[in-house]
Amino acid sequence: MLIIAGYLTVDAAHRDAFVAAHADLVRRARQTPGCHDLAITADPVDPTRVNNYERWESWEDIQAWRAIADAPDTGIPIVADDVAMYDASGERPPF
Repeated sequence: MLIIAGYLTVDAAHRDAFVAAHADLVRRARQTPGCHDLAITADPVDPTRVNNYERWESWEDIQAWRAIADAPDTGIPIVADDVAMYDASGERPPF
């Protein structure tokens, strides 16, 4: 299991448009084999922050998705990013 998580920073005036432009990509990704979850969301506290979360079965599944993802060209500059991929070797309830 691989988890990609973090955030992007964009101009606050364009953040909601950036998130909305990715709605179709999120819908398609969630239907892709090997995708357990994918979310691109507006942060409820920071008006410049876009949260990114992905959970994939394997690296091969991520590569297959990226080959067909066709991410939108929003024209909105990403000012900064802090996104990383993590290997998850186990799963258990958090509470």
